[in-house]
Amino acid sequence: MQKLVKREQRIESILLSLKKLSYLSRSQLQLLHDLGGDRNAQRILKSMDGYLNSFREGETIYYLSKEGRERTGAKRVNKKLTTAQHYIMRNALYIGFQAPETWKNEIKFSVKDIANVVCDATFVHEGQRYIIEVDHAQKMLANKSKMERYRKLIDVRAFGDTLPMFIWITTTEFRRKQLTDLCEGLEANIFIISDFY
Repeated sequence: MQKLVKREQRIESILLSLKKLSYLSRSQLQLLHDLGGDRNAQRILKSMDGYLNSFREGETIYYLSKEGRERTGAKRVNKKLTTAQHYIMRNALYIGFQAPETWKNEIKFSVKDIANVVCDATFVHEGQRYIIEVDHAQKMLANKSKMERYRKLIDVRAFGDTLPMFIWITTTEFRRKQLTDLCEGLEANIFIISDFY
């Protein structure tokens, strides 16, 4: 009986992680839910087949099936995406920052007639606002435009007295250097996905 309850709790927590984060790789689920080695993780996730859909992109990527959405009350319908790596990179930061309780995905910051921008994610820790941005496949010009809009919001004190900390994740050292230049004068940390795997 105890074993069954524990198994149901694990299933529930995995499904809720997927509801919150949309897509997670097998290794990310292993880290978040302490699923042990690869073989054990595969066995557990296979037993949840009815609630999960998956596809391969380097490693297996999981997302909620119709039954999984119904069980968790998830409204968002996810599908197999070529852009799933964007989510996987964002979730690497979520895990790296130890799953902050205040983490929210795709939040819009705006001041009428000044600027508006949608971040990939944001969270607040000890009064500090962190803004998460993922640089996976977009043009650097799009990143430049985004940072210019953030600067306009900072200039009108849209974030209050404490400047936000920008956390970027990108794919190469060259792109990290470009993002470092774009964030000059701001509080920023720029990671490469290989920093996490």
